[in-house]
Amino acid sequence: MRPLLLAALVLPFVAATAGAQSDPIKERQAIMKQIGEQTGAGAAMLKGEAPFDAAKAAAIFKTYTEGGAKFGSLFPEGSDKGDTKALPAVWSNRAGFDAELAAFNKAVAAGAPNIGTADGFKSAFSAVAQTCRTCHSTYKAR
Repeated sequence: MRPLLLAALVLPFVAATAGAQSDPIKERQAIMKQIGEQTGAGAAMLKGEAPFDAAKAAAIFKTYTEGGAKFGSLFPEGSDKGDTKALPAVWSNRAGFDAELAAFNKAVAAGAPNIGTADGFKSAFSAVAQTCRTCHSTYKAR
């Protein structure tokens, strides 16, 4: 009985400590690295430098969907300090930043059903890429 009671008391503390030790800057950089790698592969297909591959297109949009779902929560107050290219506008204009992220997620969701063909992928990928450019021009240092 005592070990169970001890575990019940300690487990929430351990979980809270583990969460507090996460690094949102590194987490968002990892997500953006994955998105960037997938975007490079998509751009190659878009430009005809690589053949269209429906499985690869699906992997690209899966990465976009998963990354977009997590990304917004990785900009808490105070995460503007450190090794980050996020501009102060992320925090000073949070509503605008959140709107840009919502536009990305909407473009991904709208395009995903159409990526099974080369033409569908090109259209969907182009729409998503436009949201990336718009957001980066305002919220990311070059």
